[in-house]
Amino acid sequence: MDVPKEIFLKDYKAPDYYFDTVDLQFQLGEEKTIVTSKIVVSPGVEGISAPLVLHGHDLKLISIKVNGTELKGEEYKVNSRHLMLSTPPAVVFNLEIVTEIYPQLNTSLEGLYKSTGNFCTQCEAEGFRKITYFQDRPDVMAKYTCRIEADKTLYPVLLSNGNLIEQGDLEGGKHYALWEDPFKKPSYLFALVAGQLGCREDSFVTCSGRNVTLRIWTPAQDLPKTAHAMYSLKAAMKWDEEVFGLEYDLDLFNIVVVPDFNMGAMENKSLNIFQSRLVLASPETATDGDYAAILGVVGHEYFHNWTGNRVTCRDWFQLTLKEGLTVFRDQEFSSDLGCRTVKRIADVSKLRIYQFPQDAGPMAHPIRPHSYIKMDNFYTVTVYEKGAEVVRMYKTMFGASGFRKGMDLYFKRHDGQAVTCEDFYAAMCDANNAQLPNFLQWYSQAGTPIVKVASSYDPSSQTFSLKLSQEVPPTPGQPVKEPMFIPVAVGLVDSTGKDMPLTSVYSDGSLQTVSTDGQPVFTTVLQFKKKEEEFMFKNIPERPVPSLLRGYSAPVRLDSDLSEGDLFFLLASDSDEFNRWEAGQVLARKLMLSLVADFQQQKTLVLNPKFVDGIRSILRNTSLDKEFIAKAITLPGQGEIMDMMEVADPDAVHAVRNFIKKELAVQLKDDLLAAVKSNRSSEAYTFNHDSMARRALKNTCLAYLASLNEPDFVELALHEYKSATNMTEQFAALAALSQNPGQVRDDALLDFYNKWQHEYLVVSKWFALQATSEIPGNVANVQKLLSHPAFDLRNPNKVYSLIGGFCGSPVNFHAKDGSGYKFLGEIVLQLDKINPQVASRMVSAFSRWRRYDKTRQALAKAQLEMIVSANGLSENVFEIASKSLAD
Repeated sequence: MDVPKEIFLKDYKAPDYYFDTVDLQFQLGEEKTIVTSKIVVSPGVEGISAPLVLHGHDLKLISIKVNGTELKGEEYKVNSRHLMLSTPPAVVFNLEIVTEIYPQLNTSLEGLYKSTGNFCTQCEAEGFRKITYFQDRPDVMAKYTCRIEADKTLYPVLLSNGNLIEQGDLEGGKHYALWEDPFKKPSYLFALVAGQLGCREDSFVTCSGRNVTLRIWTPAQDLPKTAHAMYSLKAAMKWDEEVFGLEYDLDLFNIVVVPDFNMGAMENKSLNIFQSRLVLASPETATDGDYAAILGVVGHEYFHNWTGNRVTCRDWFQLTLKEGLTVFRDQEFSSDLGCRTVKRIADVSKLRIYQFPQDAGPMAHPIRPHSYIKMDNFYTVTVYEKGAEVVRMYKTMFGASGFRKGMDLYFKRHDGQAVTCEDFYAAMCDANNAQLPNFLQWYSQAGTPIVKVASSYDPSSQTFSLKLSQEVPPTPGQPVKEPMFIPVAVGLVDSTGKDMPLTSVYSDGSLQTVSTDGQPVFTTVLQFKKKEEEFMFKNIPERPVPSLLRGYSAPVRLDSDLSEGDLFFLLASDSDEFNRWEAGQVLARKLMLSLVADFQQQKTLVLNPKFVDGIRSILRNTSLDKEFIAKAITLPGQGEIMDMMEVADPDAVHAVRNFIKKELAVQLKDDLLAAVKSNRSSEAYTFNHDSMARRALKNTCLAYLASLNEPDFVELALHEYKSATNMTEQFAALAALSQNPGQVRDDALLDFYNKWQHEYLVVSKWFALQATSEIPGNVANVQKLLSHPAFDLRNPNKVYSLIGGFCGSPVNFHAKDGSGYKFLGEIVLQLDKINPQVASRMVSAFSRWRRYDKTRQALAKAQLEMIVSANGLSENVFEIASKSLAD
């Protein structure tokens, strides 16, 4: 195979030609679809005579005309990737191209494809080139019209971007619809849907009085499950007006639900397309987690209307400009509608579980990558979630009002433009009249910074000092790192557990007043921007316990000199709830690592009684939010602990986590049982924070008790399973019962499947629960589930549930005999022939193979080598597999 070409940010060049208007016509058919595009082309520079190069993939060219005249063979060149006009006119001209495509054969689910009988599109990042020849890049923005013709019986609903201008019947049982989008957009935001769909309709009146029609389209039988998504959309529209002054700009907003979709959802202008699990919900079939995800993702895609659509990216390297910013916006939206601390804990946990390992592995890249072979591989937790943390740091430094000023200036300067990360940085700094030296390093340096903190107190001068040092570990292609700009939010807690008032901080030769209008503050943000810096607080009457990195003010690993006593004190007393949780997590991580060492040396495991007391006091603390308690009594995941080890040992970490879980269950039995009983409810399901918090605490405690496999607790879990009136509680009880192998587990799983086999989203949960199981030897069961009638390798959601789920079970995926690796290696090659994007997501599970012992390394490496040497491998999989093997 030709080695795929790598594309570099440094090689960016503005296009030689721009497109002013694009008129598309689709004749949708069962065997083939004919696409006609009429484009008004203008040279970037008048009188230029550069060739016009258009992208195209899997297209059959029927004809090409310039200013109405058909071109002859020698006037253009066409190959498998491009169509080139070597000497186009040097003035504005009309280009007309007709292509033939075969959506029904398109299993990659990018471009135009069929899903359960309906036509739909996915064009981000580079899918539009599978529809017609085009400059398929985000800095080519044009105004579009789209005319769709199709059989009226098979495809009664015809949708595209913008406003419906005209529709009518045609001969031969066909009909047409003509759509016009008045806003300029890049090709990745184009969308088309045609099929048999019903809609839930509602409306929203914007702050300036515009009446917007809202429609959610889905197969008719699923319409009752769209109520929560509609609530979420209206809540997002209202929130964006209130918080950012951003109003919707058209009279119609459509969401379409599709069962087969590579992404979670897509923000196409006024025609968002979603995979089913992020729209469809009812209390009986969806969990609290699903309801929360729908709220967040409906919000996310709606927020893109401004951060992504009205202002877009100059090139794909700038993806975090729209995604990091929009993830931050959806996190804030969910926090405002729920519980801010609990949402922050969930977001930071996600960052640590998924992004930290990526930043420490062979695929490490900055939030703005320097290069890619296949852009689809860079829709990552780094670009999205770490990108959101970088945006959050602007808010931490400038405050909510300063951040809003920066956003206002960003839109004022760049509405209707395709811009870069520097443009966002400049708007933030200029609006706040500030400089943030070396802050742009966050966009160009990969790796998670490690911040070390040493504290000292001088009673004679009543000063308390924090010595900070930072180090960014080397990553592929970046062996040497520069210091980063790290905002460190700090509070000082006195011996009674109260925050001390802070008046001034001395650093770098100058004294800074931190009080505002003479009012003391209790948290201040230290701007840490050198390799080492010391910050000194004055007027501190006693030795405080520092509460560091409050609210997780920067995406770093913190290594402080806090003692175990200090951490237990913060767990009990810190006014910053995030840091209360964090103190417990630090204690748990230290405890787990020391027990792992004991386990490896075959010592008897003993649980520190102080840790049990700490967990007990959290459980009994009635003043705390119940969902916060559920999170605070949950141990760090196995991956997080393996990540901290020199050589990751999945078996030892699994054994230790199980030991602690069971030991806590034994010692806290009465408290856990009381929590289960007191948090039952017979009321109808409601999606609000208090009800969700109650269920979260009950379900967490139930899982602890059921892990003991004692008859009473098995009975308790069975009772909860059978009496549950909503999926959150039923599925949690099933998961609790599934922890231990045996007849009870098998019967419960079978009963659940029989009950829900006609609900494909519930069946995906059933697959995932079995796939993630920690029961040894689970690979054989997962292998068997591949041939289950409900499983389909062509459906991304089912692949993510079963195969993705299996890769998330450290003890089975990393089985010592290599059976997990062999299973994944074979599946990746099968998947690659169907859907390269999904295959490359799966192969990523191999990327950190060097973290394990020599035996596992050899077994995983053999699979990667087998994959890389396969014939006809996609660029998507080649990029991840080859980078994983690179030294």
